[in-house]
Amino acid sequence: MAQTRRSFLKTAAAAASAAFVVPRFAIARDRSPNSKLNIAIIGAGGRGAGNLSAVASENIVALCDVDERRAAAAYDRFPKAKKYRDFRKMLDEMHAQIDAVVVSTPDHTHAVASVAAMKLGKHVYCEKPLTRSIYEARVMREVAREQGVVTQMGNQGHANTAARRAVEVIRSGVIGDVLEVHAWTDRPIWPQGIDRPKDEPPVPKTLDWDLWLGPAPYRPYHPAYVPFKWRGWWDFGTGALGDMACHILDVAFWALNLVDPVSVEAEVSDNHKPETFPKWSIITYQFPKRGDLPPCKLVWYDGGKMPAPELAPGVKLPKNGTILVGTKGTLVTLDAYGGKYKLLPEKEFEGFEPPEMKLPVSPGHHREWILACKGEGEALSNFDYAARLTETVLLGNLAIWAGKKVEWDAKSMCSKNAPETNVIVRPEFRKGWSL
Repeated sequence: MAQTRRSFLKTAAAAASAAFVVPRFAIARDRSPNSKLNIAIIGAGGRGAGNLSAVASENIVALCDVDERRAAAAYDRFPKAKKYRDFRKMLDEMHAQIDAVVVSTPDHTHAVASVAAMKLGKHVYCEKPLTRSIYEARVMREVAREQGVVTQMGNQGHANTAARRAVEVIRSGVIGDVLEVHAWTDRPIWPQGIDRPKDEPPVPKTLDWDLWLGPAPYRPYHPAYVPFKWRGWWDFGTGALGDMACHILDVAFWALNLVDPVSVEAEVSDNHKPETFPKWSIITYQFPKRGDLPPCKLVWYDGGKMPAPELAPGVKLPKNGTILVGTKGTLVTLDAYGGKYKLLPEKEFEGFEPPEMKLPVSPGHHREWILACKGEGEALSNFDYAARLTETVLLGNLAIWAGKKVEWDAKSMCSKNAPETNVIVRPEFRKGWSL
């Protein structure tokens, strides 16, 4: 963007200080809900295959992937779609034919691909976490607002009716003021707490390794990174927290406006390595008063760590979930997406009837985005919302990196006591890559 760092921070600070809202984005094209969007796919293998299937009702006009082997099934399924390895070339050559873009790359290329598409006026669906860094999240939010495009992050539980009902229950005050949130995951299910491999095997002929690296610093190819294992490496992924918290924390974040913590602190495994995330972590966020909401503590657990059983007596805790501890009761979500929940103590909530839902019933997470692109309804996990959720999530990784309690100043987008974390807040891009 053509602006100075000072002007960006001024704009970002103003945005950060305001409560997030769900805007109705301007629709760039006049089309009926029955018409079809021309969609380009960036990342067609892996998670991209699932996203591709979810939007296959539309016209798939272009497929972009750096790995021909991983994308082979998509190429076979949509033989008429034009094939690319470099999304920059695809957008340059086909921008006039594209209405919307789905980004399903590894975390480190989410922002460069999404911003490039949005600057061309394209609607964007991007996988979670929205970005690898806090700075990228703020840029994504700002560009989406400036361009007036329809956006959606891939935390599909946001469209779950039961999750939306849980949000309404929490907001109703039935469990009182929520003073603590505990959230956990069974991740990582990939290697972490390891060193960089020293051998240099040949790059597979089907993979363009330089394009896969994208904005990340150059390093030799190794199967320790691709596919999927990239999640455990700082240069490419965001660890267990980044992988799952945009799902698991969504209900609590949505209901409680968990933005701009004043401090974040992490306890990690003692075999933590500098280039990969730790084997386990326990991360504690402290949120100040937010409007009428009281201060709140959020504790995240991964790598086999779990909250104390007495926080949810009598409940068999699932592999992924949250416990919201209120002054009048407790709400426990029983899956990663908030699709099931239980109120405690059970005897006190027998016969409880939830309040009438004010949030809309979604036609499905991807469908919600597609219809919004056509001017019908709104995509509720749009980048205005999703960037704030992602920023909260990524602040936990900042504490892992620092190895100490991080005091956070959201307005200036930096740590008061750990300025060395600036390299994680805003990492440098490799030459040829930018926002």
